[in-house]
Amino acid sequence: MTKALLAVVGAAETTQMGTIPNLSQIGLQADAALNACRDAGITPQQVDGLALAGGNPVDLAQYLGMAPAWVDGTPVGGCSFLMHVRHAAAAIRAGYCQTVLVVHGESGRSRIGKPPPPFTPDPTSLAGQFEAPFGGIVPPTMFTVPVLRYLHTHGLTPAALAEVVVAQRRWAALNPRAKFKEQLTVDQVLADRPIAWPFTLPMCCPQTDGGGALVLVSPERARDFPGRPVFVIGTGEATETGMISQMVDFTTSRAFRASGRAAFDQAGISHSDVDHLMIYDAFAHLPLYGLEDLGFCAPGEAAGYIAAGHTSPGGRLPVNTNGGGIAYMHSGMYGMYVMQECVRQMRGIAPAQVPGARVSVAHGVGGMFGAAATLVFTNEG
Repeated sequence: MTKALLAVVGAAETTQMGTIPNLSQIGLQADAALNACRDAGITPQQVDGLALAGGNPVDLAQYLGMAPAWVDGTPVGGCSFLMHVRHAAAAIRAGYCQTVLVVHGESGRSRIGKPPPPFTPDPTSLAGQFEAPFGGIVPPTMFTVPVLRYLHTHGLTPAALAEVVVAQRRWAALNPRAKFKEQLTVDQVLADRPIAWPFTLPMCCPQTDGGGALVLVSPERARDFPGRPVFVIGTGEATETGMISQMVDFTTSRAFRASGRAAFDQAGISHSDVDHLMIYDAFAHLPLYGLEDLGFCAPGEAAGYIAAGHTSPGGRLPVNTNGGGIAYMHSGMYGMYVMQECVRQMRGIAPAQVPGARVSVAHGVGGMFGAAATLVFTNEG
């Protein structure tokens, strides 16, 4: 493994999770930020770098009484926060700031101050002009395009998606904060309410309220903070297309492959070094693409790998150990939560702790395969 790029010295989610009708988006962001600062043993006023998606970092800085010297408001969807960590590493190394707070908070269920669904694209955008007129306006209808091609190409049925749900419910049952702990069979998942073929309701993420935040510093400063640090040793980011109809190949994500390769190469690790994996899963197909595009499974083999129990508790590669976006929570942009679980696993405090885990990988998607980001964490300084 290579030298650490960053140290995570504070990590926390919002005090409540699920339905929080008394907090707006900025209230959720502030709650997460204060909890993470408390975990790091500092105040927001001691932070000189702030990154945020889903709102304006300037507004949150004022709300928290901060005066950051560096801000990042990159909004590319759910993987924005993983990208923020990568950008923070560069900013700290360049001397632009010393202590960075990466924040997420979203009123995904209560929609405080937000319009109700459906969420239609900007009519002047490419997707608004060339996809929305044909019905591609919400994630379930847009994600069906690649999913159906993927299943057909590999000779699979919707049962492959149901296996993902079954596996992640096993992890959710071990997590007190998970929204859906009830155990399901493949047949039960397939028989549930249809949303958009081939998705049934359990294959889709729930709408929830919540947030999370990370406090980042240089590895050399990690010992100045009270908690057990977690180190970032590899990062990657990539984009493909803002229109899902324009993917190069519906059975694989070019952005997934590029971001994963960059992170693994920078970290100097191989797949056999990975003890724990978090794959952004707004819908049940994403772990299939993630396992294959990150190189853990050959094309078309991820479904069988999951069905064999390899990603479940006791399996050879624990995946989405908080229950994932389809069972734990999903406030709209889920990338923060994959990182939070990686940090918990590396600190040894996760509700469903992987024994002896030393290397954890977080992988996120932005939009409908539009962007991707990958991070490699370790607890070995």
